[in-house]
Amino acid sequence: MKRFSLSIVLLPTILVASCVVHQPDLFPDNKFVYVAVENVVEDDDLLIWDVPPLEKAVIDTVPAEREDGLVVGKLGVDGGDKDMIVKLAQEIADGQHGNYDSLLIVHKSKLLFESYYLLGRVNLTHPQVSATKAYTALALGRAIQLGYLTMADLDKPLASFLKDLDPNKFVEGVERITLHKALTMRGGLRVSEATLEEFQENPNKLKGQGEVQVHFEKSEPITEGSQNFLYGNFNPELVMQVIEAVVPGTSEEFIKSELLGKMGITTYSWQAGVSGLPFGGWRSSITSRDMVKLGSLVTNKGKWNGEQLIPEAFVAKATSRILQTGDDDVFGGGKDVSNQGYGYFWWSADLKYDNKSYFSASAQGGGGQFIILIDKLDLMVVTTAHMSEVMTLQMVAERILPAFTQ
Repeated sequence: MKRFSLSIVLLPTILVASCVVHQPDLFPDNKFVYVAVENVVEDDDLLIWDVPPLEKAVIDTVPAEREDGLVVGKLGVDGGDKDMIVKLAQEIADGQHGNYDSLLIVHKSKLLFESYYLLGRVNLTHPQVSATKAYTALALGRAIQLGYLTMADLDKPLASFLKDLDPNKFVEGVERITLHKALTMRGGLRVSEATLEEFQENPNKLKGQGEVQVHFEKSEPITEGSQNFLYGNFNPELVMQVIEAVVPGTSEEFIKSELLGKMGITTYSWQAGVSGLPFGGWRSSITSRDMVKLGSLVTNKGKWNGEQLIPEAFVAKATSRILQTGDDDVFGGGKDVSNQGYGYFWWSADLKYDNKSYFSASAQGGGGQFIILIDKLDLMVVTTAHMSEVMTLQMVAERILPAFTQ
């Protein structure tokens, strides 16, 4: 797969602090255009860490048409307060909010604002970390839409879909683990680090469903008490194993052709784990604009270009507050963020502004990868960042909501 580096030429430009702001609406004769010059790099191993930081942030209040399936508009004309958002972008460019690499805003299905900082580039993929979990949930939803699973199957024992396992060796209570429990991080597995390290020294036993067999054999018994919310804990890998088991071909091929490919997402990576399957919980990498596409799929209740890719009922379940996880140490949170909850690998939280509360659903990845959906305002905020404890949810509540609620 070809990777790209990007250089930007903006004609004309307005220099503001350390930013380049593109505002062609200031020039009504329409002779001034946004020019993006892409230099193809014949290096399949190019990563975001290989590019030098941008010397000047690229801040675009009129995102370019890129023939990628996204509808674009003008910030301030199609919605939002342009001055408020540009001021925030300037602060990000000045390093006041952490190491952000991109900030994009969609309102009423139009991409109105697009900006890149530091390591961000419009056509370079960005590591997603745990936001990958949300994409794994969407892949499962796609399998349901195509009839390889049903919504009722979410409550069946997960092991019943994995035919290569030996149930005679399971610890007590494995039948308690359902897709519903795994998707809400309540599978209940408890395997010691020493046991896992022992098997990692013999990775051949972990190929395919062998990895699941080890966990189901070596875990402590699965009880009602052990099935509490515990983030990670092999739950995403269990879901990916079910996808692999029920779809034709492999889960990797299925994700490529039936989910990402359907939306024109072709520049991405999704690494495989020791089992040989794509990681269910991390190690994917996509562009910021493609994050917008995945968010739009959810915003549109599972539809893309009029085609139902994921059942509406699954999307509603995935982005609902199935359980409350508590407000302690909310990732990306702050004084205006509360009631953190969890659905199917998607987080939820209430964002407060002007004494009003706005429910948000979000894909979240460590370091600052967010797809934040606020249905009440028909608003989506996408960010990428690196090596930073960014306060993204708080920033949205405090600085972005005011620009779209006036």
